[in-house]
Amino acid sequence: MSVSDSPVANLLPLYPCVWPWQDGGVGNCVYTVYIETGCNRKCGTDSVISLALSSEATGNGAVEIANLEEWGGLMGANHKYFNRNNLDVFSGRGPCLPGPPCWMELSSDGSGSGHRWYCNYVEVTTTGPHTNCTQQVFTVEQWLARDRVPYQLTATREYCSSSAAGRAMTKKVDHAETVGVDAAVV
Repeated sequence: MSVSDSPVANLLPLYPCVWPWQDGGVGNCVYTVYIETGCNRKCGTDSVISLALSSEATGNGAVEIANLEEWGGLMGANHKYFNRNNLDVFSGRGPCLPGPPCWMELSSDGSGSGHRWYCNYVEVTTTGPHTNCTQQVFTVEQWLARDRVPYQLTATREYCSSSAAGRAMTKKVDHAETVGVDAAVV
């Protein structure tokens, strides 16, 4: 039975902190991303949203996801991502970072009829071979728009410093805390 035929293959989004099976590739980590759009009128967007994650304050060595929806949208074929009040979920594989993600750059390409977007937060869960599962919440609370303050299509957040605020937002999850179900990488 192949990994994708496994009956637990679809459990990854439900249990993102369990150890993934590998297809023999070295450095394949699983990233699960939750993004919440604001609740006010005209907070949603039709634009392409990208995300970069790094374990360094400078953003060096970042894992770059050019189009979140195409990379790993889990909400279904007819779902409209990044709409008002949405909590959208994405999951996929990428190169492992040397440490937990503590730097994030969220960007909009500004395209589409609904080009402006208000993002509340981005939550990232990562795991991989021989690594602890980590969760990081990046509070955004910002418009990504050319016509709304701060008049930018990019939001960057850095929690890599050794400050208590940065440490408080990162949670390492012991694999023993999970439900004990193996999950497959789809």
